[in-house]
Amino acid sequence: MDITYKRFNLELKNTFTISHGSRDFQETLVVIVSDGKYKAYGEAAATVYYGVSVDKMIASLQSVEPIVAENIHRRPEEIWELTYLHLKHNPFAQCALDIAMHDLHGKRNNLPLYKIWGLKIDEVPLTNYTIGIDTVDNMIDKIREFPWPIYKIKLGTENDIAIVEELRKHTDSVFRIDANASWTAQQAIENSKALKELNVEFLEQPLKPGDLAGMEKLYERSELPIIADESCLVEEDVEKCAPYFHGVNIKLTKCAGITPGKRMIQKARSLGLKVMVGCMTESTVSMSAIGQLLPMLDYVDMDGALLIKNDIADGVKIINGKVHFPKRNGTGAKLFNFE
Repeated sequence: MDITYKRFNLELKNTFTISHGSRDFQETLVVIVSDGKYKAYGEAAATVYYGVSVDKMIASLQSVEPIVAENIHRRPEEIWELTYLHLKHNPFAQCALDIAMHDLHGKRNNLPLYKIWGLKIDEVPLTNYTIGIDTVDNMIDKIREFPWPIYKIKLGTENDIAIVEELRKHTDSVFRIDANASWTAQQAIENSKALKELNVEFLEQPLKPGDLAGMEKLYERSELPIIADESCLVEEDVEKCAPYFHGVNIKLTKCAGITPGKRMIQKARSLGLKVMVGCMTESTVSMSAIGQLLPMLDYVDMDGALLIKNDIADGVKIINGKVHFPKRNGTGAKLFNFE
């Protein structure tokens, strides 16, 4: 068994701004696991907001290499459990490893992951394309340059409704609004009324995660469905979200990989919640992993690779919102210039 770590600096097509800040580049880690016959790939992006660096991820993963080597023949879910206590404080690192182990599992079984799970890809949700906070003119230009059936619009300004009203003049596509926890409950209630008339599908995490009283009030009075993001990071959060949200957005990096992500999907379904899987700014390595989950989802946000100039891998391709799957096993991802 061999584990290799490769860091990449992904260059964004446009400066990406949300209520937390702006960036032009995104550092990411690709974990390459080889069992001597197959090479498998996993990825997790570094993020200052969550205190995650590539160096920290590599150090964490190096600490579990003996466990992985000894158990390389086991299923990915078993390896996740065996490494959890060592990696529980670094879910991004565990996510990268878990994706690689799932990729390896699929390759060993000569099947894409979705087929191993008994899923079909005949009808899967379209992915949105994200428009970050910018001047209205620049946001309009991005819509014109990238026609798409569904846009996720990042908000958190003093003129949010006016921005959406202006964008609506230039496209009939569905809007999803992500305020990144920047509104108050009363703002969200009032905004939901206006946004419903502007063909907005749902509001994602409008309030701060700790504002339970506000979330309860919003849940009762919102004109639009509310989807949890920052309020739903790990498995135990799904049940906590049920009284306050209509659905949850699961991020594989935040919950520590495909293994817990699938459990979160099942739990959300059992509670009657809508299910979305989202992404960070990541390459096609991560997008190909998310793609395997598509038949389980109501919504998906897997535009990470569409937002960067220098994608590092081949795998799932997204054309006009629709995901196209490669004829390869595992996640279907293949790192450029590596094999």
